[in-house]
Amino acid sequence: MSDLFAPTRVAGAERLQAFLPEAGQYGQARNFVRPGNPEVARLSPWLQKRLLLESEVVAAVRQQWSFAAVEKFVQEVYWRTYWKGWLEHRPGVWQRWKESLTPLRTALQGDALSSWQSACAGTTGIAGFDDWARELVATGYLHNHARMWFASIWIHTLRLPWELGAAFFFEHLLDGDAASNTLSWRWVAGLQTAGKTYLARADNIAHYTDGRYAPRPDQLATSPRVLTEAPVAKLIPWMEDPSAGKAAATLSGPVGLWIHPEDLAVELGELAAHKVAAIYAPWPKAMAQQAGWSEPVAKWTQNALRDSVQRASAHFQAPVAHQVTDDLAGDVAAWAKTHGIKHLIAYRPFVGPWQPIALALEQSLAACGIAITWRRRAWDTALFPHATRGYFPFWEHVKTL
Repeated sequence: MSDLFAPTRVAGAERLQAFLPEAGQYGQARNFVRPGNPEVARLSPWLQKRLLLESEVVAAVRQQWSFAAVEKFVQEVYWRTYWKGWLEHRPGVWQRWKESLTPLRTALQGDALSSWQSACAGTTGIAGFDDWARELVATGYLHNHARMWFASIWIHTLRLPWELGAAFFFEHLLDGDAASNTLSWRWVAGLQTAGKTYLARADNIAHYTDGRYAPRPDQLATSPRVLTEAPVAKLIPWMEDPSAGKAAATLSGPVGLWIHPEDLAVELGELAAHKVAAIYAPWPKAMAQQAGWSEPVAKWTQNALRDSVQRASAHFQAPVAHQVTDDLAGDVAAWAKTHGIKHLIAYRPFVGPWQPIALALEQSLAACGIAITWRRRAWDTALFPHATRGYFPFWEHVKTL
């Protein structure tokens, strides 16, 4: 994995620079799935961890190309923002998915269990599907078109629970994102947009893989499964940045900074101007198990966090605590006491695996009389309120910007 996607901001910037000359052709070639995936940017692992910022990527392609030439690529960057915003309004969708996994795995028996095991191992005999399963595990990445085909075959042909397919992806994807992954699987299943499913076709796979994979038509479902669910919980209002407009100097006493792997470019943006006395960037010992990550994904994420704290320490000229911990409450209290921290600042994690860590951290610090000021990036504050319906109303708003 490290050879393909080094977990550093420098590596992400180099990949972006290598892609820029090809960005204008992205719209014409992006659906082709070829060895090495040269037709797409392959920036998603760095974007998901915000080693690269969405605004940086969009600005870079806009600087070199006309909007018309790169509109399709820019749309894809905004898709990730849209999914995040949509899930922030409906956190119950994520919680429902998480709570479904253990009962669904426990219920697998007989043919269903064998089918699930074959799907995960890449031994179904379906052309393309098996190689994609193995590629995902080996590299931590899949072309988006292959992800759609894979999800469709998993749900509609193999008739496996979409939730377990989403868990398989989330376990192995380096760009595994709570919103993009969960909601994309729901879309293929016909749940995200009611009545709209995605059905993989043998001729489509053969065409967009240049004939490399040609499933027999009788290997694939010819009609989608009809899935239903309880209504999605009512929208909750998106909270704007509670500290927007506040001067950095208004925070009292020595200020600490918490860094987590959902935003690893803290030296850029809303937190960059703060005077920071110390930086806290722990790795909870049970994080991989709680999130459902494979060992390679956990290791990549830890290394990306390490890259971030090195840059942050240099920027803020502050010491870093970056240890593995099995006692977050005790360690954060001891860290705060050592550095005399009176206040903590951080980007608030999105709905997903890091949010419970954030809430636990907040409670631990509150018990010590220390408050957290949660910040949000201007990108999110501007766009998330518009991610309440479908993508294309959202995109029309983006274009007005």
